[in-house]
Amino acid sequence: MNDIDEQLSEIIPRLRRFALSLTRNPSSADDLVQTCLERALSRWSDKRPEGDLRAWLFSILYRQFLDAYRRSRRYARMLEFFTGREEAEPSAERTVIAQSTLKAFDQLTTEQRALLLWVSVEGLSYKAVAEILEVPIGTVMSRLSRARQALRQLSEGEITRPALRRLK
Repeated sequence: MNDIDEQLSEIIPRLRRFALSLTRNPSSADDLVQTCLERALSRWSDKRPEGDLRAWLFSILYRQFLDAYRRSRRYARMLEFFTGREEAEPSAERTVIAQSTLKAFDQLTTEQRALLLWVSVEGLSYKAVAEILEVPIGTVMSRLSRARQALRQLSEGEITRPALRRLK
């Protein structure tokens, strides 16, 4: 059991950071991480021994968020990434670019934000993300490409909102 505790304690900060990006609210993020861990521990026997623990936990957390979102249909404001950091003052240009990028990131869909965070921030492989979303790797690559393109367009001011696809 100590091995499980060690593995989970290493992953919890990453889960919390990801939950914060999804919920945009620290207390909601903490609740989401707690729910994720409760589900993981109660279903530990269902985990594949050869599977990536981090990907499995991200998958649980993401599905918990989607379930809660579908029930509540509420969103909170984007987490302010730069508050509380007393480092050297960034240049005015870098501040404007960062604010513009965060504003553009906020306009992306939940799935696009999740993809960008998993690959760019958490460093998950395309394969791990494909396992989380239960889709082929090619689908992850194309969705990630569209998310990056949407972020680029939004931050450059080319479009005001990401295009929505209609499903039949």
